[in-house]
Amino acid sequence: MFKVINKIKFSPNKNRMRILTNTKEAIFHFNSSKSKNLKFLLKKRFDWMNKFIDKNDTGLEVGSGAGFAKFFINNKNLKTSDFSSDDHLDFKNVDAQNTNFNDNTFDYVIASNMIHHVPYPIKFFKEINRILKKDGKLIIFDAYCSILLQLVMILMKHEGFDFTINVWDEKDPKSDEEDVWDGNIGVTNLIFDNKEEFKKNLGDIFSIEHEKLTECFIFLNSGGVTSQTFYIPLSDKLLNMLNCIDNFLIKFFPNIFCLGRRIVLKKKN
Repeated sequence: MFKVINKIKFSPNKNRMRILTNTKEAIFHFNSSKSKNLKFLLKKRFDWMNKFIDKNDTGLEVGSGAGFAKFFINNKNLKTSDFSSDDHLDFKNVDAQNTNFNDNTFDYVIASNMIHHVPYPIKFFKEINRILKKDGKLIIFDAYCSILLQLVMILMKHEGFDFTINVWDEKDPKSDEEDVWDGNIGVTNLIFDNKEEFKKNLGDIFSIEHEKLTECFIFLNSGGVTSQTFYIPLSDKLLNMLNCIDNFLIKFFPNIFCLGRRIVLKKKN
């Protein structure tokens, strides 16, 4: 993994992005006529997950935020949850590291852009393994901390990254336990880039069933999901062309341009 620097963190008052911490505002923005770029992005983020979900499966999304998954997942049994108590959630005040659901409850769990916010990722993986049924799937989308994403974070003074941590340690938090919006976007690189370390620490409970790198300019020109930024509105044709450019850049220069990672983990026991 190429690194601009090994570690950087910003205080919230330096953030140059406008954060939609109010989920009602984020939902309103999504439903507005100006959000074509954002809808294109989110469709790409969620549509692929349907290949790993059967229509009768029982599913849970953790860290749902505004709950956009329900617009794109073709499964009527998907329930949303978050650490908040927002009205649109099916399950409120759920800590993804200790959900309080029964063992072997769900056929699949979705974690979209939330693992890098989890203070103790290893606790999270063990907890999701516990609530998944046999052969259940943990379906993940999260940041890929390429050179470009590192530079964007430095420029916007948004979420920091820290490649010096021991991501497998259960004692020291990887993000601020008191701030649910704090994140370390280097976490999923530390978890998934080194397959031997993954196998050593999680190989007894999960196998990697699918992995693909994705996203560059369709994310940067989306206007932001919960972090609002400048963007250029594009037609469907131009958005598809931009996605093709992304695919080319990611195929040949992933460590420079890639901004996202798709992962499906399958429960072993």
